[in-house]
Amino acid sequence: MLKKSITYKDYNNTERTEDFYFNLTKAEVTEMEMAEVGGLAETIKKVIAAQDVPSIIKIFKDLILKAYGEKSPDGKRFMKSEEISNAFSETEAFSILFMEMSEDANAAANFVNGVIPNDLKPVPEQKPKLTPIS
Repeated sequence: MLKKSITYKDYNNTERTEDFYFNLTKAEVTEMEMAEVGGLAETIKKVIAAQDVPSIIKIFKDLILKAYGEKSPDGKRFMKSEEISNAFSETEAFSILFMEMSEDANAAANFVNGVIPNDLKPVPEQKPKLTPIS
């Protein structure tokens, strides 16, 4: 789960700093992966290689809104719905996060890595240890 503090001005021109939560479960990631021919990760690679900006922007928006939710007070549930996603998309906090991801590849990568379950992240390649020959 990714907790992101975002400072923004609301529509009454009041500056706010709020914590927002983003998470994708294994089931959600699997569904997203299976929904794309060749898989979501492969689709993203192709879109980036082709520099298809409209598709990249759509993927970022969909990813943010699919990952956004609200934790229940007891922490047992991470509530998501179209209503919750729409409400978030109508805030300046969403706009700030969206622009950050659109303009900064590292921010986008950090967001994706933050919302993907740890056991679904690729394992970093291990470099062989070299031992000196005596």
